[in-house]
Amino acid sequence: MNEKVLELLEQIKIIEFQLDNLIYGSIEIRKSKNNKYLYCHSRENGIQTTKYVGEYTEALYNMIIENNTEAKALKQRLRKFEKDLSSLGYLDLDFCEDIALNIDFAKKHMVDTIYTQAMLEGVATTLLDTENIIEGGIVNNMSVSDIMKIVNLKHAWEFILDKNVIKTKTNYSILCTINKLVEEGFYYNAGIIRNTPVKIGGTSWTPNIPIEIDVIDSINNIVNKSIDKLDIAIELLLYIVRTQMFIDGNKRTSIIFANHYLISNGVGMIVIPAEKIDKYKKLLVNYYETNNNQEITGFLKKCFITYNK
Repeated sequence: MNEKVLELLEQIKIIEFQLDNLIYGSIEIRKSKNNKYLYCHSRENGIQTTKYVGEYTEALYNMIIENNTEAKALKQRLRKFEKDLSSLGYLDLDFCEDIALNIDFAKKHMVDTIYTQAMLEGVATTLLDTENIIEGGIVNNMSVSDIMKIVNLKHAWEFILDKNVIKTKTNYSILCTINKLVEEGFYYNAGIIRNTPVKIGGTSWTPNIPIEIDVIDSINNIVNKSIDKLDIAIELLLYIVRTQMFIDGNKRTSIIFANHYLISNGVGMIVIPAEKIDKYKKLLVNYYETNNNQEITGFLKKCFITYNK
């Protein structure tokens, strides 16, 4: 390992330590009787967290404001150092080469992937607007609801690409967290298996109400099959989307969940191109009504992309 790589790793370690010891995030003031208390909301490993800071004082409030500015600058430096490491050919030794390359590949395709998923849900966006939203920019020609859906997709992808999540076997808990992030701000019971009937647009077919223990067993059985990994990922996707596990967001959740399996195995990704979204929707309706997965499986295999080794 050359001297430049060692220097960058040390700088990254220092920044991560500084961020861990910095109180920052979206500020909330809660009142109780005659007292006020400060809380900070932030994301750790792609998951929303809330921390109690202390009893409200103007000085403490201003300190958090200043810390937010510092945290933003530290994160920018961290991204730059990580990019520099990547340019030097450094691979995280915690992962095999295929997984590390797959993570990098997914990050590079993040904007395109989220754009097509947003279009799948009928979000009125462009590739440029999607990129601006993901980068934290301001977009004036979109509804708040559509912007939230794109931001939520970003958070869900950040979650599955987190190092600790990638190291975790694809399971029911990860599935629920993905849906919670995808539907954050839209449904209070996001991420919780539904217990009420749902209707699906374009078809009169209705799925049964899922039973949690059966869902857990089915996911585990699929993941543990001794078949091609792409076939496993597609089976996971189709099982989730036809079961209609959650009250909403099942199409987005199923694709991200299947991609967690593919990326964590260093295989590649499933990305449905924008020009094929209408065909995908028609194939989904046919699959819902017939439970015949042959045609849609062939379609999804053609949407499989991988990095160049």
